[in-house]
Amino acid sequence: MKLISIHPIRTRKDRTEWLLHHFKDIFKRGVLLDVGCADAPLRNMIGKDRYFGIDFLGNYDLKINLENSNKLPFKKNEFETTICIEVLEHLDNLHAIANDLFRVTKSHLLISLPNSWRDSRIQIKRGKGVIGHYGLPITKPLDRHKWFINTQEAVLFFQKIKPKNYQLEITITEPKRFFMKKLLRSLWYSPQAYQNKFGQTVWAKYSKIK
Repeated sequence: MKLISIHPIRTRKDRTEWLLHHFKDIFKRGVLLDVGCADAPLRNMIGKDRYFGIDFLGNYDLKINLENSNKLPFKKNEFETTICIEVLEHLDNLHAIANDLFRVTKSHLLISLPNSWRDSRIQIKRGKGVIGHYGLPITKPLDRHKWFINTQEAVLFFQKIKPKNYQLEITITEPKRFFMKKLLRSLWYSPQAYQNKFGQTVWAKYSKIK
């Protein structure tokens, strides 16, 4: 497991470009399934012949509401690579969908979960503000987070769902900070507390053992 600092990711396109650079080995061949593709920026980056996106909103190839089923409508090993980025936290049936991702994947699976504690700690400490994706809006949102996850919970979840025939690499990303600020924080907090307070996203890369 490694913790890395990255420049702030402000758009889906920025995030996708970072994915292609950091996890470049999983995008080299075969057709990729993008679960929860939204506006599907990856399609233009790897080519439409190698891309298939599913979602219930956005620029999908197949419209699917993942909460209406616990099984994806695809054959076993149908896709060389599957990615599911910032999606599972929106689903009540998170566990079922997470496990089914392995069934449709031939070689590589990449999943990410956000650290909810990071985005809420300041508002809670101040006693004011809005915690994105939670709260009680006047109008029911089309999509919202169903799980309030910290970094260590995400890591444990990713470890527990790993099939025996897969290798797992976990990466925790955090926004770049001034060196001294990061150093002082790392000295003050235990590694687990630091990750729960300041880690932004947990990435799980699963590679099937040949």
